[in-house]
Amino acid sequence: MKYYFTFFSFLFISICGFSQEVDEKEQVEKLEKIKAVVINAQDASVLESVHIINLNRVVGTITNEKGEFSISAAVNDTLYFSYLGFKPQKVRVTNDMFKFKDTKIALTELAYALEEVIITPYQLTGYLEIDVKNLPINDSYQYSISGLNTGYEAGKKNPSAVTKVLGAILNPADLLRNLFGKKPNQMKKLRQIKEDDAIKDLLASKFDREILTELLQIEKVDIEDILNNCNYSRSFILTANDLQILDAISGCYEDYKVLNRKK
Repeated sequence: MKYYFTFFSFLFISICGFSQEVDEKEQVEKLEKIKAVVINAQDASVLESVHIINLNRVVGTITNEKGEFSISAAVNDTLYFSYLGFKPQKVRVTNDMFKFKDTKIALTELAYALEEVIITPYQLTGYLEIDVKNLPINDSYQYSISGLNTGYEAGKKNPSAVTKVLGAILNPADLLRNLFGKKPNQMKKLRQIKEDDAIKDLLASKFDREILTELLQIEKVDIEDILNNCNYSRSFILTANDLQILDAISGCYEDYKVLNRKK
């Protein structure tokens, strides 16, 4: 009887300990609304239409005319602030941000230096038929984002182009396999990013890849290598906005998953 009592006592203590660990974990992961104000660090004026992204939860929002915003987050999440003409900033969420409603986030202005741009004109003869024939031909295919009424040049994206992705899968040392295979959790964020309107609106106005690198936790050079391996043209890689780049990476990743299942 004594042994049974000891056994059940040990079991009860273990269950209680496990339950406490689960409760503590749930408490840490509990999402709450953060309310704060974004200001200009130079003159303390409020900033309207600042984009805020929770990099951990892949949700976004923007500030109102009073510089106020509200976003779901948990302790230790990272908030990414982006505003035209200001330095992007990352802020770690703390308990104090939930306790105090007067939190202010200050952004610092950037100083831009305009560089000289040299435009090289085509040598035109004045005869339309001759000049048209001499113009460089862009034989790349048009690429489009689902739900958007816009198209843009994206390389020779045809059925034969998928052979590059297949080659990436067959070669264990290839960058595509290394990135897509070793970062499955980051690649899963692709769909989440595309479902958030605030993040999509921000990416559509960006061309610097900064937000994509933060969200996907990959380097800019990796983004370029992914698109090169998926047969996107150089002009697309250099000129597309971040939303178009996101959709291109997503399409490439879907091809990778299909081919990897067939391997």
